[in-house]
Amino acid sequence: MHIGLIGVGVMGQNLALNIERNGFPVAVYDRATEKTRDFLGGKAKGKHIAGGENIEQFLALLEPPRRIIILVNAGKPVDDVIGGLKPHLREGDVLIDCGNSFFHDTERRAAELSPLGVYFMGSGVSGGEEGALKGPSIMPGGAREAYGLVAPVLQAIAAKVNGEPCCSYIGPRGAGHYVKMVHNGIEYAIMQLICETYDVLSSGLSLSALQIADVFERWNATDLNSYLFEITVRVLRTMDPDTGKPIVDVILDTAEQKGTGKWTSQNAFDLGVPIPTINAAVESRILSGLRAQRLSAAGVLQGPPRGEKPGAARIASIADALHASIIVSYAQGLALLKAASDEYTYDLKLNEIAALWRGGCIIRAKILEPIRTTFAKNPPPVNLMVDPGFSVLLNAKQAAWRETVRLAMSQGIPTLAMAASLNYYDAYRASRLPANLLQGQRDFFGAHTYRRLDKEGTFHTQW
Repeated sequence: MHIGLIGVGVMGQNLALNIERNGFPVAVYDRATEKTRDFLGGKAKGKHIAGGENIEQFLALLEPPRRIIILVNAGKPVDDVIGGLKPHLREGDVLIDCGNSFFHDTERRAAELSPLGVYFMGSGVSGGEEGALKGPSIMPGGAREAYGLVAPVLQAIAAKVNGEPCCSYIGPRGAGHYVKMVHNGIEYAIMQLICETYDVLSSGLSLSALQIADVFERWNATDLNSYLFEITVRVLRTMDPDTGKPIVDVILDTAEQKGTGKWTSQNAFDLGVPIPTINAAVESRILSGLRAQRLSAAGVLQGPPRGEKPGAARIASIADALHASIIVSYAQGLALLKAASDEYTYDLKLNEIAALWRGGCIIRAKILEPIRTTFAKNPPPVNLMVDPGFSVLLNAKQAAWRETVRLAMSQGIPTLAMAASLNYYDAYRASRLPANLLQGQRDFFGAHTYRRLDKEGTFHTQW
């Protein structure tokens, strides 16, 4: 078999079927033997897919050098799989972790396997179960020579946009998982922005779920077009068979997370890069989990009345506010990628990353094509917002953006991410911020010193 896959859950099965469909025989293995048997006797029956019931049988099925995809939960399960493989690995073998592993873990694993002559790659894969089967966006990182050994498979199974595979070499060591982490941070931000917009339309303008679905469908035919809008329309239109209500109206309002958004925020703090929209999205999920406290507080803390008559002009303003906020979300994520590329010597190509996000992945959207062309410029902009193509858009939409945030605030509708986006825009364009007073305060209590506008050097005042 040309390639092996460990982890025969739904994602693993779909990825194996995708690989086989594209002409590469696959060997599979799972610690839960019945999963392997069920897969081989079911969806894989009659295909060029074989399975081993233990590591030795599995490895014996593979042609050298062994190329092995690992698709298990991040953390200890990945280390356990590597530990089971390690005694049997040979020089030149390639392990590819296609789960949502933390990039520092990927760097550690690559360093541990390097003395054995074994390549360890960390590859981001986005697209969910359907993407794994039909064509995901793939973000492979690791040694370039290792990528050469697996590139034919990865490029064949990836989504295609204008005939180009949504898969290209990202960079060394943990670069692939880093880019996937930031992809997920942007995903968090855009999902939160869409949800806040839904809340403004629902709580602020008293539109029903089905009416909001119609609004979102119209917007999806504009520059807001994206996969996340497509699925949002479907969610809003799906009816609950038990109650006859839109199912979104009976889903509990507490959101979960798997950690990639949190990792993005934590790493941004480490690198000193502001990403307030992504941070707000993470905080919003955490706040949603405080449901018991929120229900109690709702009976104690007061807010303004909600609801006004919807109008076409108002709805158009909300669309502009959402569009501007999404642009800012991408700007923050790309700024973080640039800083990480410098800090970790990843040599990331932002135009190529935007290109491979155009298809297959969760954040695929119409906006990614102009982002790709923007960062293909020489030199690229220091921030997406200051590129002429995007600054014109933001300038045109900023009045509607402010009006939408004002509407939400006036009715007590929380818009953590949208307000954070607007504040980032205003702070980034500010020629002077109040950090001068902050430095005075720091010097007062801690003698931290400050710099001046009119003189070189550092100074301290005896306050």
